[in-house]
Amino acid sequence: MVIFGVDPGVNGALSILINKDIAEVHDMPTMIEGKKNKKQVNGPYLAKIIKRCLQDKKLKGEEFVLIVEQVSAMPGQGVTSMFNFGQSYGVIKGVCSALLLPIYFVRPTKWKKHYNLINTNKDASRTKAIELYPGISAELSRKKDLNKADSILIARYFFETYQQQ
Repeated sequence: MVIFGVDPGVNGALSILINKDIAEVHDMPTMIEGKKNKKQVNGPYLAKIIKRCLQDKKLKGEEFVLIVEQVSAMPGQGVTSMFNFGQSYGVIKGVCSALLLPIYFVRPTKWKKHYNLINTNKDASRTKAIELYPGISAELSRKKDLNKADSILIARYFFETYQQQ
């Protein structure tokens, strides 16, 4: 099984697991748009990353799924930032639809509870991902790599629980 784990948003990340082993980890591809040079998810480049994996002859016959963190508006978050986040979320869903890729959603509380990360500091998911995958510690060495760690744990959560659903 090939699992694409997605922490959505322009500062999000995409990880690719083959069964429970990490194949690739990417920051969410972005591009600059408009007069104010705002970042947005680069849908074509995201599709290219996913499509390359879907067409990999070594993975022929594998089941492919995408699991994305299902997030919603947070109190105090501005209208513009929520609109931008929703746009990013829509790009991810659109890419999956166009590639006929099954998409599943998981609430943050569900996958975080699975890894005992509820009521911990933000950095705890990075620590947990390094604990599970010590070989990837160099890729998760910076505080801003939190989103990569989240995408890894989201994908791993699906691998560990999908047969029970």
